[in-house]
Amino acid sequence: MQKPLLNNAYIDGANLHNGISAQGWKLDYRSFRAWLKEKYGVRDAYLFIGLMPDKAVLYTNLQRAGFILIFKDVVYNSVGKAKGNCDADLVLQCVVDFFNKKYEQAIIVSSDGDYACLVKFLQEQDAMRIIVSPSIQQHCSILLKKTGAPIAHLSEPRLRPFLEYGNKSKNKEAPDADGTVIGSSS
Repeated sequence: MQKPLLNNAYIDGANLHNGISAQGWKLDYRSFRAWLKEKYGVRDAYLFIGLMPDKAVLYTNLQRAGFILIFKDVVYNSVGKAKGNCDADLVLQCVVDFFNKKYEQAIIVSSDGDYACLVKFLQEQDAMRIIVSPSIQQHCSILLKKTGAPIAHLSEPRLRPFLEYGNKSKNKEAPDADGTVIGSSS
């Protein structure tokens, strides 16, 4: 049974990409978007990402997968590495949407402790659903853990086959972070 689509996801794109890459695999964004919808009733999934002209194909594919892209201008350091810090943009969008009643509960996708203040605010408003951490448990910020909000880890071994790009053995239904299949009572 599918949950009503009343929740929004706010995704730190760089944190998501880097957290999954550090584990040695690639995320299938289309499957990830379906998982957010099926598991957490996500209607709108905002993905905050740096704007780089050579990534136009990536942006198109992310939009086709169902993400609403919020772009951040990037700056380059002395060795040419791009940096587009989206933390403030994500927090502001989430809070504005809360006050405009655009969702019932928020799903925050990041392992970054900079979002702990947002999580606490959402908890006080009874508008926090879950943190989805792309990093392994040991690399999820202690500041997020200390909020007491529920945390689902994409590093969960039973999630990877469903969410991994190019995995030919995907099940029709993704398991929950606790290993149960969505919709099952096990």
